[in-house]
Amino acid sequence: MKLFASSDEERLLTNSPIDPTRRLFVGTLALGLGGIVAGRGAAAQEAIPATPVGRPEPELESPPPEPLASRLGWAVAGLGDFAQGYVIPKGLGGARRAKLTGLVSGNRDKALKVAARQGVPEGSIYDYAMTGLADDASIDIVYVVTPNSTHQELAIRALEAGKHVMCEKPMANSSRECQRMIDAAKAADRRLMVAYRAHFEPSNVRVKEMIDAGEIGPITFASSDHHRPLDLSLPRDQWRAKRTIAGGGSLVDIGIYSLNGLIWFLGETPSRVCATLHSPPDDPRFAEVEDLMTAQLVFPSGARANISSSYSSNTKRIDLFGAKAVAKLDPATSYSGNRLTVSTPEANEQVVTKEPSEVQFSNEIDHLCEAISTGSAIRTPGEMGLRDVHIIHALYRSAAEGRWIDLNENGSAKDG
Repeated sequence: MKLFASSDEERLLTNSPIDPTRRLFVGTLALGLGGIVAGRGAAAQEAIPATPVGRPEPELESPPPEPLASRLGWAVAGLGDFAQGYVIPKGLGGARRAKLTGLVSGNRDKALKVAARQGVPEGSIYDYAMTGLADDASIDIVYVVTPNSTHQELAIRALEAGKHVMCEKPMANSSRECQRMIDAAKAADRRLMVAYRAHFEPSNVRVKEMIDAGEIGPITFASSDHHRPLDLSLPRDQWRAKRTIAGGGSLVDIGIYSLNGLIWFLGETPSRVCATLHSPPDDPRFAEVEDLMTAQLVFPSGARANISSSYSSNTKRIDLFGAKAVAKLDPATSYSGNRLTVSTPEANEQVVTKEPSEVQFSNEIDHLCEAISTGSAIRTPGEMGLRDVHIIHALYRSAAEGRWIDLNENGSAKDG
């Protein structure tokens, strides 16, 4: 049992005995500190006049936003549910280094309404042709938040206009499309990032830190399950049932969180994969794409993992089984309320992070801004997106051929 939490977290222990001497010590220490603080507070209050007066600069828990003039300008391409509900208000709205300066949409009436609410000038609204974008100095970065089949076209168009790009996952529907996006970024000397938001979510970041510090011990087995219902009455789900647009079913949409997350946590790409697919035969949602995907992954270290996804259930969970402890993220990749629990033979310990899950949206945006401004490495670059698409195709191939597929280090199949 840890007596004190680290500076960026609080640990809540359950199912473990509490040493009464330690409890007493903590209480005594708190009482002593309380007396000290109270004494200082009383002295300070005596010096505060009752009339209006300037007070000292407060010590903020988090750094304040940068001045608007120094923030990088972002244009959001695609103004659907996710963009309007999360990217703009929580991502750009909470970012310290970014500001919304442009919109890209195929529906100008919708774009004008969003622009009016967000203070975006009409001159910085573009259709998907992006004509004139290269001359708009107010926009530094384009965030592509459109259906999967459009990612390559829009990302390359923005890159050729001289803008950096953040692209939603999956990066594209084919490995060839991903490579073209990477090549376009290099040719334009611009940065390309895939929006794997879990890499910036506090509970996910914390468990990665614990793994790297050896607190979990060598991980020999992991499992991850990402499922959510597909509702064709919602516009945001309708295109996901079309293979030519989505590129696949639950695997490419939400199973990718399981795949990408486990590779990140284990720090290695699987060397072998084997998958199965299943869809209810009479369900119109799955006329073109799969419902259920299950897969086994074998890693070079010898670690094994199981992953699953479906459009019929609802869970987002990751379990990491280490020699010292078991780490459980449940939920793991929700937009809010993610929870990390670490279990040992002595205790079950919930790790409560200092920041809420919602900062994942602003953190990833600020990360790209920082990488552009300082030239630092991007945590989730285009090459990561390409690797994941390689593996996704290997999983689909394994399911179709009913066999294990051996992988290269970059995630591509060894036999082509």
